[in-house]
Amino acid sequence: MKKIYLCLLASLALSLTMLSCSSDHEDDENTSKKVVYMIAPQKMVQLTEAQRVFVNDNNAFAFDFLKMANDTEQKSKSFIYSPLSITYVLGMVNDAATGKTEQELEQTLGFHEGGIQAVNDFCKTLIENLPKADEKVTLDIANAIFLNKNYQLKEQFQKDMQEYYKAKAEALDFSSPKTLDYINGWCKDKTRGVIPSIIENVDPSVVSYLLNAIYFKADWAKKFDPKNTKTETFTTEAGKQIKMPMMQMDADIAYLRNDTYSVISIPYGNGLWNMTIWLPEEGKTIDDVIALMAEDKTAFTNVEFTRSYLVNLKLPRFETATDTENMPGGLTGLLKNMGVNQAFNPGCKEIINMCSSPVYIDMMRQKAKINVNEEGTETSVVTVAAMAGAAFPELSTFHANRPFIYAICERSSGVILSVGKFTGE
Repeated sequence: MKKIYLCLLASLALSLTMLSCSSDHEDDENTSKKVVYMIAPQKMVQLTEAQRVFVNDNNAFAFDFLKMANDTEQKSKSFIYSPLSITYVLGMVNDAATGKTEQELEQTLGFHEGGIQAVNDFCKTLIENLPKADEKVTLDIANAIFLNKNYQLKEQFQKDMQEYYKAKAEALDFSSPKTLDYINGWCKDKTRGVIPSIIENVDPSVVSYLLNAIYFKADWAKKFDPKNTKTETFTTEAGKQIKMPMMQMDADIAYLRNDTYSVISIPYGNGLWNMTIWLPEEGKTIDDVIALMAEDKTAFTNVEFTRSYLVNLKLPRFETATDTENMPGGLTGLLKNMGVNQAFNPGCKEIINMCSSPVYIDMMRQKAKINVNEEGTETSVVTVAAMAGAAFPELSTFHANRPFIYAICERSSGVILSVGKFTGE
């Protein structure tokens, strides 16, 4: 039985090879019209058994993120997010974390209590190997640290960022207007102009900005013929009928159907990357699909196909752009609901291995965009986390070295049992 690992949201998660079964349809009268996907030899991403567990469980994080976003966003609104991009930014934070903060980050991201080294090794493996998997697919993963020049990163943190995340720290003047252009310029460059900016201003009080950018561009293994694209009716979740350009082809692809949804997987390039699409059956909704997946999260990441089928495929040509700033509670609120709390706490003293004094995540934001057309798919995402100095309360003194009065109280009721004064005599 063949397994296809989900190419999640921005087609950025791991996929395993799908083999076509064209022999099933050699006698079909429509054979001359169909598209058969032939899978070329691949540069498979080699993972340890522990890292494969990380993939499955990080995909479960992606599912949880999807569910949260679906519950948070307006039901009628399209969205695209990249949990993988969030994983990279929080992975960098995790490198500097200890105690409960580290536990929350690793548990939420699906790394359980694998430890900092295991998380770093996993992220490094993906950065080094995912872009090489298919020569016909363009995938760029970039990380950066922009440091307020008034602060200094710890030497080991800098080494880890360079070694595991390919992120070299740059010290900048956060009070200079040029810094905003510089950071947004990095964002524009790493997404090839798809996302031109990620922040509107630079906070001079922030210690550093941690960024991840992912750019993905791939042609379909077999492109849609633009001549077959027709304007047809698309029914929204609210039941409204609108007109959209609908791409069409007959394709021999992996297909599965049950009472709740139909699912297909359309390959890109040589076939290692794919877009997997779940379509609710008539009378069912996206919520029904997510509810079914919630019963078994592996159903979201491991779609089992026994064979390929000749499918009359119609897919809308579309673009979607998303900014978590428009989400109620923002990205910070969503991640808190998922279990990451300490890292956002101004009083957090457990992210101690980044700078000389503890820091916390003051702000997180993600912008993402996808364009799907007859040629293929282009998608980009940028995630940023602003690290601020943890709040240390001013040191107060209470030296009872002179006369004082006192009271003995019952706290829950507020009843005063006795009052007194002490003068030393």
